[in-house]
Order: sequence, then C-alpha cells, then structure tokens
Amino acid sequence: MYVENITEVMVDATPQEIITNDNLNARVDAQVYFKIKPDEDSVKNSIYNVNNVQYQIVNLARTTLRNIIGTLTLKSANSERGRINDELLKILLKETASWGIDIVRTELKEIDPPKDVQETMNKVVKAENEKYAAIDFATAVETRADGEKRAEIKKAEGVKQARILQAEGEAEAIRLVNEAANKYFTGNAQVLRKLQTVENSLERNTKVVIPANTELVNIIGDMAGILPLKRSPEGEAVATASRTAV
Repeated sequence: MYVENITEVMVDATPQEIITNDNLNARVDAQVYFKIKPDEDSVKNSIYNVNNVQYQIVNLARTTLRNIIGTLTLKSANSERGRINDELLKILLKETASWGIDIVRTELKEIDPPKDVQETMNKVVKAENEKYAAIDFATAVETRADGEKRAEIKKAEGVKQARILQAEGEAEAIRLVNEAANKYFTGNAQVLRKLQTVENSLERNTKVVIPANTELVNIIGDMAGILPLKRSPEGEAVATASRTAV
C-alpha cells in the first residue's frame, strides 16, 4: 500500500541562464504548482508512470522555459510574462497528462539580464526620465511665461481702455462747456465788453455818444458813478460822469 500527498505542492524550477534571441544571457526562475489527482488510477499513475514526479516536473519546466524564452528578445520576454506563463502551463499539462497529476498554475519569478546590461538599461531609463523631466520643466516655464505675457497684454489693454474712456469723458465735458458758453454767454460777453469800455471812458470824464436805439441805454443807468443821460440837439444821448475818489 502506498500513501501519496494529494494536496497542492509547489516546486521551484531553480534559476538558470538562458540565451535570448538577441544573444543576452538572462537569469530565469519559475515556480510550478501541482497536485496528484485524488482518484485511485491517478495515484497509481503518479507512482508507476513517472519516477520522482517532482524532479521530473522541475526538469520539464526548465527545458520548456529555455525553448520559449530562446525565441524572444530580453525586452519582449520581460513584457510578455503572462504569455510565457500560459505557454509553459499548456506544455506541462500536455506532457504530464499520463502522470496522474494536475498542473494548477505556473509563475515566472524573474527574468534578469546580465549585470552590465542591467546597468546600461538603468542608465538609459535614467537618461530618458531626465529628458522627459527637462521637457516638462521647459514646457512649464514656457507656459508660465506665456501666461505672464498674456497678463501684461490684458493689463496694457485695460490701461489703454481706461485712458480712452477718460479722454472721451474729458472731450464730452469740454463739448458741453462749449455748448453752454455758446448758448448762454456769447451775447452777455459782448454786452459786458461794451460796458467795460464805457466805464473806462467815464472814469476819465470822457463824453460818450450812445445811439438811442442801443441796449446800453437801458442798462447804463444802473452803473455806479454815471450821471443821468441828456439828449443832445441831434437826438443822441450824452452821458457825462465823474468818479469821486474813495
């Protein structure tokens, strides 16, 4: 009577050097999870159809990995781990079908390049990161400068518009003042000028002949220091005035 463990077991395929399609030595390691099927025939098959099932699984997994990864470049092998796991599981299931076991899953632990290649790859990645960082920084600076430029333009446009509005307001005020002056002060200014001329003449005791039909006849009597008007023989009004010094 034989006693077999039918629980799930993990075996390590142990690390190995595999030459990739681009002639690089990659260090590859994987794990295989399997269990013996619980029925009697499967238990017998695991004993009679294969010698040391765990050892056989490890060697089969290592050979299969060399065949798969040998067709890939190092870069594609690292980026296609899922496909490698699926293909490894498929081949193991096919090859162990008569062993009375079930391959549960496979896991590719690592695919490491040689040390010098890894250092070179790290430098390349670092250079790429620095390049993108420099581009991002330059873009940020350019964006900031563009924003400041736009702000200055907006500010200048605001100042310009304010000055235009101020000038328009001042022009409108001047126009209104001119209209008011033309409407209300033109005639009065002319009369005031005439009165100033008369007053200056009267201060020097000068006789002034004023036409009878002029508007000065109506207002000259209101001026301080002017004597009552007299009519000349020719029908003209004569004003004589004297100023008393104060």
